[in-house]
Amino acid sequence: MNYMYLKSGTDVRGTALETPEDGPVQLTDDAVADIARAFLVWCERHMDIPANQLKLAVGRDSRLSGPRIAAALKEALLPCGVTCYDCGLASTPSMFMAVLDIPCDCAIQITASHHPFHRNGLKFFTKDGGLDSPDLTELLSLAEEGSCPGRSPGGSWQESDHMERYAAHLRELIEKGVNAPDYHRPLSGFHITVDAGNGAGGFYAEKVLAPLGADISGSRFLEPDGRFPNHIPNPENEEAMGFAARAVTESGADLGIIFDTDVDRAGVVDRHGREINRNRLVALASAIALEDSPGGTVVTDSITSDGLKEYIEDALGGKHHRFRRGYKNVINEALRLNKEGVDCPLAIETSGHAALRENYFLDDGAYLVTKIIVKLVKLRREGGELEDMLSGLREPAETLEVRIPILEKDFRARGQELIQSLEACAIAKGWRIAPDNREGLRVSFPKGEGQGWFLVRLSVHDPILPVNLESDAVGGVETIRGKLREFFRENSLGLDISAL
Repeated sequence: MNYMYLKSGTDVRGTALETPEDGPVQLTDDAVADIARAFLVWCERHMDIPANQLKLAVGRDSRLSGPRIAAALKEALLPCGVTCYDCGLASTPSMFMAVLDIPCDCAIQITASHHPFHRNGLKFFTKDGGLDSPDLTELLSLAEEGSCPGRSPGGSWQESDHMERYAAHLRELIEKGVNAPDYHRPLSGFHITVDAGNGAGGFYAEKVLAPLGADISGSRFLEPDGRFPNHIPNPENEEAMGFAARAVTESGADLGIIFDTDVDRAGVVDRHGREINRNRLVALASAIALEDSPGGTVVTDSITSDGLKEYIEDALGGKHHRFRRGYKNVINEALRLNKEGVDCPLAIETSGHAALRENYFLDDGAYLVTKIIVKLVKLRREGGELEDMLSGLREPAETLEVRIPILEKDFRARGQELIQSLEACAIAKGWRIAPDNREGLRVSFPKGEGQGWFLVRLSVHDPILPVNLESDAVGGVETIRGKLREFFRENSLGLDISAL
């Protein structure tokens, strides 16, 4: 069998419900079983634990195909003698925490993040975190070979209350962080709405905020519904953020929270209904993280704004380290820097994946908003507001992302060739190439020539050249876009440049 096409970065992903658009099911019961058994072999190799001695947790988001895939996992794992803990509806970050807290040796989360309802996938965790891309390549190769541990008696499948314990952990963080006179009701008097998008995040309103005294009225779509009938559960989606903003303004809340389907990402809305996501969320998370690590380094992905760099380095006194797109790339870079002795408390991607060193560099949307809520309560106690922390952030006048499809079969080679040609063009024209860029080509322009920048890079997974443009002047993006259009018209072979 060929399973490598199911690889998406560090996740297994594929069609789990047949649709006219995506065709037949890819993530069949047989595929799930083969991949699960291969994971056991991978664990035997890398953890030196026989399969029949493994303890493994299983969780899932709210997708309709989740129970079927969980049943397929059960059928594959039990004959190998594995002790399984069924965590039921669970967030992805909680499944890493299950490894530490149950405790167990490893975990599998059934999720496809913010992808459409008919798709699903698998994420794998050990005590060292999520499997990385090379690990997943090895695992899928094992699955293609039909690798399987020997059959063994003694396998079990038992329900786990781990999500209750995980919620209690988050409540305790708020209690300790706020240290209110009424210790167990630190959010009394605060009104916080949650938009879970019918994913797995409804627990945060009902099991974290409400027990601590928060008014959660006005919260939306807390009920798990794998059809996602109201909006895409994705903090980057404009419609989804609009729902979260209206929940705040219509209910008069102090804060709004929105999660993606499996709660590894979050966005925030301030009391005025103003969105705090992308660069604003990176800025807020950086301000909180650097309070305990003065002068520390924040790792972000490559598309963050110039104003954000100024904010981190000038207003906060930290250091900004731009790296490649892909949340795992950003986290791995932060791990590398810390290993080399660099004080790096935060890795965060503009998509909302935020990983704090104090929390195992786990990208956890619920943990991030927990930190933000603690900060809000402390600020209010001192007569301040959350938005005060962002007053020094210079934000662009215009932004745009254009995606250029690469039509050639070897799209990586063509994409890299184009970026090299664009760099040569930039040098010839005297354009300013960013000295701190670590992905693609980032070029800045002064006032009168666009007053902004562009970044052209090769997509992590797809035959696409994403082009990000930003300007501090109205009309500046179009000026910069014109410069790029001229280059790509002369180098259009194997491309569809219509979007540019």
